Amino acid sequence: MAGEMEERIRVNGFLSEASLSTGGELRWRQNDDSGGGERSLIVESEVLGFSVEGREISVRAFVNEMKGFSCGGSGGFGKRLRKDFVLEMPTEVAAERWTNRLTDCINSLGRPKRLFIIVNPYGGKKCARKIFHTEIKPLLVAANIIYTVQETKYQLHAQEIAYKLDLLKYDGIVCVSGDGVLVEVFNGLLKREDWDTAIKVPIGILPAGTGNGLAKSLSDVVGEMYSIQHATFAIVRGHKRPLDVTTIMQGETKFFSILMLTWGLIADVDIESEKYRWMGRTRIDFHCFLRMMNLRKYHGRVEFVPAPGHEFYGEKINDGGSYAASMNSSNSRHNSSEVLQGGYQGPTACFDHSEWRFLEGPFISVSLFNVPWVGEDAKPAPEAKFSDGFLDLAILKDCSKAALISLLLKMSDGSHVKSPYVVYLKVKAFRLVPGNRVENPKKGGIIDVDGEVIARGEGTYMHGKERDLMVYGSPIQLIVDQGLATIFTPI
Repeated sequence: MAGEMEERIRVNGFLSEASLSTGGELRWRQNDDSGGGERSLIVESEVLGFSVEGREISVRAFVNEMKGFSCGGSGGFGKRLRKDFVLEMPTEVAAERWTNRLTDCINSLGRPKRLFIIVNPYGGKKCARKIFHTEIKPLLVAANIIYTVQETKYQLHAQEIAYKLDLLKYDGIVCVSGDGVLVEVFNGLLKREDWDTAIKVPIGILPAGTGNGLAKSLSDVVGEMYSIQHATFAIVRGHKRPLDVTTIMQGETKFFSILMLTWGLIADVDIESEKYRWMGRTRIDFHCFLRMMNLRKYHGRVEFVPAPGHEFYGEKINDGGSYAASMNSSNSRHNSSEVLQGGYQGPTACFDHSEWRFLEGPFISVSLFNVPWVGEDAKPAPEAKFSDGFLDLAILKDCSKAALISLLLKMSDGSHVKSPYVVYLKVKAFRLVPGNRVENPKKGGIIDVDGEVIARGEGTYMHGKERDLMVYGSPIQLIVDQGLATIFTPI
């Protein structure tokens, strides 16, 4: 069935001269006086799926509303709409030939056929269940994707699901949630005995929470419109990209991060605003205002191995070799303690002979990012890349409230990093030694990883003294494993 197929057919009732190429481009010209010219659909970038009934082939598409179906183009990056095109063939033999060609085209794209979908009904404004049924499910059905849905019922439920899931049954896992459930899934996969194959299963995110940083980052980097339906279509198309995974360690304890670690202002706002969750995304802005009116500054120290080209930040640590050795010794103890449990043991990178540098506080905030956006309107790390093997370190130094307000307003487009009060660089390895507040030495801060608290200082507990994963005040170390995970991406 080589070469371009041509046929006189009806498209949505209009007699047309149509062709379908081996590459999956459908073109037609209507034989009427409408003046519409030649029109086209590209299977890879515009078609969800199709169905056949007798001589009629119904092509289910997701096309740019501004395209006008003129000749050429892939649909652009504007808003897309669902639209069906009914191709009425002259004979059933012709219908079979065109059906086979369309089937071959779609099968050659490597699209997912079976997905496991995790829905968090409690995230954001608690609309994930409704979002799935009204916006996501119709596109999956149109794409002939078989799916299994499971809702999370409690914290870390998604991690348990990913840990136990029979991955051979699925071509990917999709989270209808904010970033928190996504992080749980990655941690669940990395705790498995078969983590090295499990982590290669592509993960998709459909934004339905308060923090939707990864979904926003994925759409923004390719100029695609940010929306739930566009993100769903990206998963349908099946494109994938690698994603760095950061191992966060303290002694024999580890946690895997894919988005960010933050301490100071951003962590305080993210975690303390939980009591205003009913406000949705607005809770972040509201609590940020409250925190600026009563600004906290923190003592502390950060140490890092800078990426090439960033060696001029901070001061050199003269005993950097002994520090690196202590870090690797900690890693060795950590690995040996968990080797019998299986699971990913962290990166094998060694920084014994690397040049470590440091900066001393006080700090308003210290953050490390793996992706540019942390929410739909906050871009704190404009140069962050998904799989460059580095973390983007952003440090907000001591400054006035007026200067702070000015640079926070610029965070919506990333231009805040040009402020003289911001230190912004890329690092290969990092160590945080968090201290207490400058204005209240008896109180500490919060260390937030991907939206979850891993350590709290004195005076930050909301309901008694909770048991945290790590100890506030002791060194916390971060090392990046380049491109370890796989995610669905628009292009």
